[in-house]
Amino acid sequence: MARALRIQYPGAVYHVMCRGNDYRDVFCSDDDRTAFLHLLSLSLNIYSVKLHAYVLMTDHFHILVETPLGNLADFMRHFNITYTGFFNRQHKRVGHLYQGRYKSILVEKDAYLTILSRYIHLNPIRLKSMEQSSVREKFQRLYQHTWSSLPGYFDKAKQQAMVDYSLVLADFGGNNSGGSDRYRKQIIVDIEEDLDVNDEVVGQSILGGEDFIERIKNEFLESCQEREQPSARSLKQYHQQEVILAAIEKETGKDLAVLRQDKGDLRRLAMDLLYRLGGLKGPTIGALFGVDYSTVSQERKRLRERLARNDGLDELMQRLERNLSTVKI
Repeated sequence: MARALRIQYPGAVYHVMCRGNDYRDVFCSDDDRTAFLHLLSLSLNIYSVKLHAYVLMTDHFHILVETPLGNLADFMRHFNITYTGFFNRQHKRVGHLYQGRYKSILVEKDAYLTILSRYIHLNPIRLKSMEQSSVREKFQRLYQHTWSSLPGYFDKAKQQAMVDYSLVLADFGGNNSGGSDRYRKQIIVDIEEDLDVNDEVVGQSILGGEDFIERIKNEFLESCQEREQPSARSLKQYHQQEVILAAIEKETGKDLAVLRQDKGDLRRLAMDLLYRLGGLKGPTIGALFGVDYSTVSQERKRLRERLARNDGLDELMQRLERNLSTVKI
């Protein structure tokens, strides 16, 4: 079975999520949740991992952790094994508790730690039953959700020893009543604006700015075995996509936003280069331009017909191919 990309280094921050096998519950009672938090606290101490936020749902959980020793895999292996063992003994069952391996997203600490804490805390209202609820009702639901680190962000008296609140609250004025009040107000804004970060995740595995992504790619991606790392391929394709689009923009002055609106040869040319040189598949290219994957195939066929009759277009294609041949993609 193919494994997701795992990048580890001292000080790395991750958003980790585990879902129950076949979407089954991983918590059947408050006793389960209490044991989960106890075992989580033990694992955090054993592996010197910092916990910045968490939320427990019925069939899954989210945690936001920092690994000073660069040991996420060891930490999660120990923690998941111990809780699975407890759960199976408690409920007289055997077998896997979780749906495959845990999902982890590497997070740029300075830019996204605070946002991720809020995103995780909003999970209890991301339910179909809450879609038509008012902002006030949603906030009350969050406030009443006991199995979350959010109460400690609202009220210092409710803080738990295993959670590090200081870094997130530093962005709101510190771990005091003023910082808590500002964090609470921001949560209300996030409810109103339906805070989401999923569209910003690159390669299904990294959340950060361009410089951060480039650094991770340079330091870690080159050594990945792509055949065993589908997320590594996805991240590399993101890099290839950016290089190709940048070359087109440099040559023509047209960026991706313009190409998406273009119905002519330039969009066809971009689709073809992304497919042939970038290694992107039809559905991925289609999603990039807001069209069906079959349209990508049709447009590339039209491009070949146009190249045979349009010397200027053919020359543009050759220039771009020469320019891209000198760039590592």
